[in-house]
Amino acid sequence: MIRVGIVGLGFMGKMHFRCYQALDGAQVVAICDTDRAKFEDTGGTAGNIEGAEAPLDFTGIGLYDDFDKMLGEANLDALSVTLPTYMHKDYAVKALSAGVNVLCEKPLAMTVADAEAITGAAQQSGKLLQTGHCIRFWPEYAKTKEIIDSGQYGKVLAATFQRLSLTPTWSWDNWLMDATKSGSAALDLHIHDSDFVQYVFGMPKAVFSRAAGGPAAKEFDHIVTQYIYDDDCVVTAEGGWSMTPGFGFEMSFNLVLEKATITYDCTRDPAFKVAPAEGDPFTPEIASGDGYSNEIAHFAKAVAGASVPEIITPAQSVDSLRLVLAEKQSVSSGQSVEL
Repeated sequence: MIRVGIVGLGFMGKMHFRCYQALDGAQVVAICDTDRAKFEDTGGTAGNIEGAEAPLDFTGIGLYDDFDKMLGEANLDALSVTLPTYMHKDYAVKALSAGVNVLCEKPLAMTVADAEAITGAAQQSGKLLQTGHCIRFWPEYAKTKEIIDSGQYGKVLAATFQRLSLTPTWSWDNWLMDATKSGSAALDLHIHDSDFVQYVFGMPKAVFSRAAGGPAAKEFDHIVTQYIYDDDCVVTAEGGWSMTPGFGFEMSFNLVLEKATITYDCTRDPAFKVAPAEGDPFTPEIASGDGYSNEIAHFAKAVAGASVPEIITPAQSVDSLRLVLAEKQSVSSGQSVEL
């Protein structure tokens, strides 16, 4: 049984708690948040995906408002860092240096230098570091990569990814709406698809991006990027959180392969479909759960010493950050940016 701690009890902290509690072989033994009121009012935290709304039971769990005290007392095997992005580096480095395995929410940090400080601490300590790029674990996305890698339908000719949200006004201290703390929609929301592009196609040769301003940033709250590769494959992604409250949240993709089209739209039924050039469209079988539960199960198994497939590495997490920062640079310069 691995002993797990969580630092940061917002929407994602509660999501991680629920996922760990559903696992055999993992037990949340300590939670830290500077706002002790969250330990009493445990429900109602909003988010753009359902799953962390109902009240939680913290019976038997150590509740801390001092992170150093939690590290010193709780005898942790693993820690989820579910704090605002600008806080990731300090807490992740401190935990890794104390000999604790870390699952850090995405993006890994605000800057490449901070991200490399975290990965460096992991290397020095010999402890596991996993970044919460949950889309790599999302069943429909994971199955799509499996289909592409199989070559069954030939190579990808074009791919479009889209992730659109109402404005996230629910965050603690409204940190998401402060671009200096969140990196705006480009770094907090759109990075999901940028990371998946890297996962499927590798790092692009260059990016060209355009963006519109919104509630958190003058330039980066709605961004569209073309990822440029040496072949003729056309890959684009659009993401933003300037949608009106009634819009809600949507994530989708359309991929054109030589012998099939693969589509996903979380608002449709069926949401996921493969349309082969020959034969009837069908919905493939996918893994159970969602990206959050699957990434946490993967992390817990790795911490426990089980053999798990390599899905996300610290270096790839840094590259995904580097990729989005290049996209923002492209917006600012009006030019394509090489990587």
